[in-house]
Amino acid sequence: MASSFQGFPPDFFRFFEELSVNNERAWFNANKDRYYESVINPISEFIVCVAPRLRKISPHYTADPRPHGGSMFRIYRDTRFSKDKSPYKTHAGVQFRHEAGKDAHAPGFYVHLAADGLFFGGGVWLPPNPQLGRIRDAIVDNARAWSRISNAAKVQEIGGIQGDALKRPPRGFDPAHPHIDDLKRKSFYVMANADARDALKPAFIGQVTDAFRRAAPLNRFVCDALGLAF
Repeated sequence: MASSFQGFPPDFFRFFEELSVNNERAWFNANKDRYYESVINPISEFIVCVAPRLRKISPHYTADPRPHGGSMFRIYRDTRFSKDKSPYKTHAGVQFRHEAGKDAHAPGFYVHLAADGLFFGGGVWLPPNPQLGRIRDAIVDNARAWSRISNAAKVQEIGGIQGDALKRPPRGFDPAHPHIDDLKRKSFYVMANADARDALKPAFIGQVTDAFRRAAPLNRFVCDALGLAF
């Protein structure tokens, strides 16, 4: 694999655009070699190139280029509880997960690659209730530290801390708390956005690294709340 990222190939996004209108097993199987050449191999190369940059941010996040069981999300959709039975995702996702985590709900850094746009950054997505409670307690117990993270210019420049939220304050938390909007959150993340064309350029890896650095204080806070190393 190349030691420096050269950008994703143009066919990377063309593949997903065509898949979106041919989302069936027959088409995918007929294009499986193309899938590996234009999608799997470039993502694996991207992960390899991100790894040393990620280690400088934190040595406790995993950059595993394997197409199965590594940092790359599978293309197959879980259709068991969905009305949409199309078998394949029409985007690619990469999660650089904390070494202590076993699934997508662990703290991590994430890159989402779709023809209609990109987003990338870090945080924690829908942590289970015990972990979510510990994060909320940490926000209450360390309100000043949370303010510094959430109000930092580098975070605010890309939209601040985001995440789906409850309509009402969670039980046991003061509705008048200065961080009540964040205490309502079920996920906590910092994400930058970009045009799909940016991913075709060598400079894209720098954009991703910058967003990871902006999200690092949030991930450190979450790790501290959960008793994980950062």
